[in-house]
Amino acid sequence: MGTRVFGEPVERREDGRLLTGRGRYLDDLGRDALAAAFVRSPHAHARIVDIDVSEALDVEGLVAVYTWEDLPGKVGDPLPLLIPHPALTHGRTGYPLARDVVRHVGEPVAMVVARDRYLAEDAAERIRVEYEPLPPVVGIGTAERAEHLVHDDVPGNVGAVLVQENGDAAAAIDAAPHVLEFRLSIERSASMPLEGRGVYARWDADDGSLRVYSSTQASTSVRAAIAARLGLPNGKVEVIAPDVGGGFGVKIVHPWPEEVLVPWAARLLDREIKWTEDRREHFVSAAHERGQLQDVRVGFDGEGRVLGLDVRILHDHGAYTPYGIIIPIVTSTQLLGPYRIGAYRAEVVSLYTNTLIVTPYRGAGRPQGVFCMERTMDRIARHLGRDRADVRAANFIQPDEFPYDQGLTFQDGRPLIYDSGNYPELLRKARELIGWDGFEAERAAAASRGRRIGVGLGVYVEGTGVGPYEGGHVEIDTAGRVHVSTGLTSQGQGHETVFAQIAAAELGVPIEDVHVTTGDTRRFGYAVGTFASRAAVMSGNAIALACRKVRGKALRIAGEALEADPEDLEITDGVVHVRGDRSAAVPLRTVAVLSNPLRYAFDEEAAAATQFAVGRPVTEPPVAPGDEPGLEGRDYYSPVRSTFSSGAHAAIVEVDPDTAEVAILRYAVVHDCGRLINPMVVEGQIHGGVAQGVGGALYERMVYDESGQLLNASFMDFLMPYATEVPRIETDHLETPSPLNPLGIKGAGEAGVIPVSAVIASAVEDAEGLRVDAMPLSPDELYTLRLRAADDPSLRVREAADVT
Repeated sequence: MGTRVFGEPVERREDGRLLTGRGRYLDDLGRDALAAAFVRSPHAHARIVDIDVSEALDVEGLVAVYTWEDLPGKVGDPLPLLIPHPALTHGRTGYPLARDVVRHVGEPVAMVVARDRYLAEDAAERIRVEYEPLPPVVGIGTAERAEHLVHDDVPGNVGAVLVQENGDAAAAIDAAPHVLEFRLSIERSASMPLEGRGVYARWDADDGSLRVYSSTQASTSVRAAIAARLGLPNGKVEVIAPDVGGGFGVKIVHPWPEEVLVPWAARLLDREIKWTEDRREHFVSAAHERGQLQDVRVGFDGEGRVLGLDVRILHDHGAYTPYGIIIPIVTSTQLLGPYRIGAYRAEVVSLYTNTLIVTPYRGAGRPQGVFCMERTMDRIARHLGRDRADVRAANFIQPDEFPYDQGLTFQDGRPLIYDSGNYPELLRKARELIGWDGFEAERAAAASRGRRIGVGLGVYVEGTGVGPYEGGHVEIDTAGRVHVSTGLTSQGQGHETVFAQIAAAELGVPIEDVHVTTGDTRRFGYAVGTFASRAAVMSGNAIALACRKVRGKALRIAGEALEADPEDLEITDGVVHVRGDRSAAVPLRTVAVLSNPLRYAFDEEAAAATQFAVGRPVTEPPVAPGDEPGLEGRDYYSPVRSTFSSGAHAAIVEVDPDTAEVAILRYAVVHDCGRLINPMVVEGQIHGGVAQGVGGALYERMVYDESGQLLNASFMDFLMPYATEVPRIETDHLETPSPLNPLGIKGAGEAGVIPVSAVIASAVEDAEGLRVDAMPLSPDELYTLRLRAADDPSLRVREAADVT
């Protein structure tokens, strides 16, 4: 392959390893390690009266049992509140092992270490915990009524009240020709990576150092957290994320209790210890997302232009707030999407419940915001009798209005300013791709055969590439191999491929010569993490900047060797040569040799690099002042603010008149993530995201009973779409380069999932002629909606709607 690889559909280089079972995941490591298991609360809310471990001590092979009282100093302190915010007035986090009170089913109460996992589980079952049950708070409505409190010192169960506003929304709505008010509901769901969480730690007593493997999205942050809790210097803690079988946000939390406890016990016992999560643990002790109620009041004119929008959002953040209020911040800002709204106000009330914590899940607050806005656009169109696409177009920010300041504050604390985009063109492409303009004829033809079909549309903007920074290190060795490393982790997104493409393009080397390492603090110690569609923007640009440093040095050294001006040189296929004259050339591997003057000739390359072979003037040192030996460079990318991707999705669905089952007949996506590094990887991200979105729209919910028990904590009961439920996805791209970074790129990791619930809701509503206000929408819920609409005309969006 040549060196023109940026923008090409290069096949993912990691797939051969991952798809043939040669990946190296956490549970592939530490086969001789002791095993940890946890006793977890069966109650949603209870006081711990007593913990009796005496029976567990009889289990042969038991090594240790720990409760909160055994945890020393900072190890036993509450886990950190990772992202404080002034609006989060009552932030609360749990202890690594519960102290006095448990606040959700699955909260860890005791830790067992034994010779193997079987024995650890046996011992855990023998630990008797006496609880005094307390009234549970389950569901947003119950939390808001606050008849009981999740935390005694949090009035009204309110953790945070956040207001985002631009203009006087109430006045604008009151003065508008048309006003609508309604309530929307979107589900609580969860990411379900094939590999759950896991931690494996080993302590080197002689060196006083700790090595930890974790299936994390933030290895450097886990290292910092462990070092702080265990009182170790950062330099004495190594954290490595091996192949990670999916993250989707749930593995960005750090530290999880297990990420503190397993390394602490490994050090205490001076033994290797490993814990790998089982599926039920993941359901009840990891994290969920999505659950919100949204009260909307909107005022608009006869063209459908929104003059004022006021949204009150009740957000369920579960029992604790370790990740702050990032999700409602994102919802309240990304809700505006690609639209120019006259005046806007969003008030988020974030509530504690005795259910599992809520932290970012792919989309991270955006699906809720887009659901709200796109349902609002459909409501306006239905009210005015206008085409739904035309109403959206009437509200679009135009291409000549960028950068566009929405007048709000985004999750990174920076102004919500869109960098670039072309929303009318996105919509035009999506209409064309789905056949929007000819759909009524298609509907009529289907109806003549007794079929009930509908079309839906959704447009969105996604803040990506959030800071504060990422870094990259690049080294060219004397064999011409390029070693790229970044602290960012990878969970299968294709980082090895796209980072290699960037390095190959910047350096002018074959992509086969580029080797990428991610998520290993031994190779790169400073990073933030993989989340929020930021990897390509952040680490991609950092790697490009590092490559440019290395390229500059390589051209300088090659210029000395070729007696040419570096400005006249270029690099092609790993060879530096005079532009237009490849006869005057020197390979990069030789440049790497020349960059490192040596005293000892231990091989041919070293022999060529001895201080005598370099041939610098005897009046100058072998390594010039300010220079360094070797052909390597490091740089960081820190953006002034986020980039904003955008897209338009459209779908045609068919609803069974008898069973109310929904089938997606066609699904179309037009996406703009700036310059495309690899169209194939972007499309893969879109396909995966849409599949996840289909699950959220039609199948997935976390079903709690009134006592706080999760009733569907297994793959037998938690429905996820199979390949048979995921439609063929037609895609098209638009490229509006970001002016904010050297590569002109934006993120693409979450785009596929963001508008899916809104699009499916729009299409089902169009097919049924019934108002859809809540997602997911199961067949029995749709059937119930039909029955309600038979008695309540206000639930119908057109008079002729068939409600039987």
